[in-house]
Amino acid sequence: MKHCYECGEKLVDKELEGEGTVPFCPHCGEYRFPIFSTAVSMIVENPKRDKILLIKQYGRDSYILVAGYVNKGESAEDAVVREVMEEIGIGLTEMHFNKSEYFAKSNTLMINFVCVADSEDLSNISPREIDEATWFSREDALKNIRPGSLAKRFLAAQCLRCQHAHSS
Repeated sequence: MKHCYECGEKLVDKELEGEGTVPFCPHCGEYRFPIFSTAVSMIVENPKRDKILLIKQYGRDSYILVAGYVNKGESAEDAVVREVMEEIGIGLTEMHFNKSEYFAKSNTLMINFVCVADSEDLSNISPREIDEATWFSREDALKNIRPGSLAKRFLAAQCLRCQHAHSS
């Protein structure tokens, strides 16, 4: 953010006690903290926790995780439940935070969760939002998810934790 979102004045870096250097609007006399979108992505596991759901959407020929933006006033956890129900048509029995990462291309903080679906039934997917949804083994999910994507980094981090937990 280079300009004040209230008046348009060019922001300058200014020290704020306890916060470090923060953009400051000399016209408004206010510090301007960054504004960005917040979204969730989900590693959806089947009830047995031996498969992971990957989707294709927007006419692209690569698999990704289920994801969506957090609505104003909504918690990340509520967004997870809503997005899985809206896009896939299934409920969740468990949900755990996995990892978060800022995605510069869309100015979005992406918060990833691992969820357990209450069913493997994919007959209620939203054709408006999802082109294809497929259950994969963990190994095949890692092989098939879009290379170099944020989704792949989230999935790899979760799979690494699973391997450490099972080897302990």
